[in-house]
Amino acid sequence: MNLKRALSIAALCAVAVIVCGFDAEGKAGVKRAGFGRTAAGQDVDIYTLTNRRGAEARVITYGGAIVSLKVPDRRGHFDDVVLGFDDIAAYQRQSFYIGALIGRYGNRIARGRFTLDGVEYHLATNNGENHLHGGVRGFDKVVWNARPLASKGGAALELTYLSRDGEEGYPGSLSVRVVYTLTDANELRIDYTATTDKATVVNLTQHNYYNLAGAGSGDILNHRLTINASRFTPTDAVAIPTGELRSVKGTPFDFTRPTAIGARINADDEQLKFGNGYDHNFVLDGRMGVLRRVAEVYEPTTGRVMEVWTTEPGMQFYTGNYLDGTPGKGGRAYTRRSALCLETQHYPDSPNKPAFPSTVLRRGRRYSTTTVYKFSAR
Repeated sequence: MNLKRALSIAALCAVAVIVCGFDAEGKAGVKRAGFGRTAAGQDVDIYTLTNRRGAEARVITYGGAIVSLKVPDRRGHFDDVVLGFDDIAAYQRQSFYIGALIGRYGNRIARGRFTLDGVEYHLATNNGENHLHGGVRGFDKVVWNARPLASKGGAALELTYLSRDGEEGYPGSLSVRVVYTLTDANELRIDYTATTDKATVVNLTQHNYYNLAGAGSGDILNHRLTINASRFTPTDAVAIPTGELRSVKGTPFDFTRPTAIGARINADDEQLKFGNGYDHNFVLDGRMGVLRRVAEVYEPTTGRVMEVWTTEPGMQFYTGNYLDGTPGKGGRAYTRRSALCLETQHYPDSPNKPAFPSTVLRRGRRYSTTTVYKFSAR
């Protein structure tokens, strides 16, 4: 074989690797398949990301939702550790934001209103009188554009969406890019970027529900949680922060040392009663904008560990208090407190709380945050 022909074949092989997203041994990469159609007739795809250690994440273009995430326990056995559904119809029926990307604003904005540059904006209200997770048709309910990315560190998928000016009441057309990377270190890395043509507010997050013993295997009350946060944001009765940054010391919200989630969840505490359990934003220690370790969850029966690293200033800890037995993958019932969420974010209602870190994004600036969920076992 002459050199010119060899180079030509090599080039074709390289293109094939990029198209299918798999390495030379077929052990890591991204595969695409159909996942059905929405009620409105939009095609939905599912992408399977696999790393070189056998971990696997499956992502659909509807809501950018992570359908499954398989990681090993201390014996090397792989289980799916996130809640999800088997078909697109179930995703459209559910109201728990399971596995989805959240935007334009994650968490709540009081009365669906905020003022920016002297103009009052009225958002969709979908949580009583408040705005929650982007509104009636937030980013969890749209079909994202997707394409695999070449990555040296693992399998990567890029998702993009253009949120038009006025969508759900928000000002400015917002161009959003989210990259999921399943690294070869068994990390689920999420990189968010966004730009706008007009001043707006942005607070993106991801709403996986985790059970490290396996999705649908029981409650998460025996999971041991550590949160590197000395303060949290208490709320009123409808989950809007009061503006106070309260110390966790001496309260059921002190997770500065490993603590079973169920140890104090039913304590006689006003904040726990407001949330029907834990559903609160924690003020993370360390400097905002720096990727730092902010939390760890340990499940003792399997030995699985999940670390949370983020550049964000806050994290919502939610214990699945309103899960109602809805059937999920394989018909397993997702019952109350059968999963937990650790949603990295800016604080709820920041547009109405000038003392909170700003969520304003202006034209010519770039929104950029990173969160990593790192899995291991001990």
